[in-house]
Amino acid sequence: MSAERVFIDTNILLYLLSGDSAKAGRAETLLEQGGVISVQVLNEFSSVATRKLGMNWTEVRDVLQVLRAVCEVQPLTINVHERGLDLAERYQLPVYDAMIAASAALAECGILYSEDFQNGMRLMDGLKIENPFA
Repeated sequence: MSAERVFIDTNILLYLLSGDSAKAGRAETLLEQGGVISVQVLNEFSSVATRKLGMNWTEVRDVLQVLRAVCEVQPLTINVHERGLDLAERYQLPVYDAMIAASAALAECGILYSEDFQNGMRLMDGLKIENPFA
């Protein structure tokens, strides 16, 4: 794992569109530094943006284009699936959260920015969970 490589979870990216200026600013700063996301993150972002935020598909595609331009995107693979199942079982994580962690681990990230895990938690091979708003 590389401490320099960071993975950004969907919930962090959604703050870019929030009315919370402090969290939106922090999310923007993280995104400016680059990072890794997965296809799952893009899919979750699209779902929340259309269902909960009322964005139209043109707006969603515009944001996704920016995210794909500034972040490395990891594909969903059978390896992610298998590693995610292992994490879900070992740490009693919800399956979709475990898949995010698996993507981060397989992308050799040292840090996973997320609000969905315990802040400071360490998973397999040293992947550290950090809540950037804590």
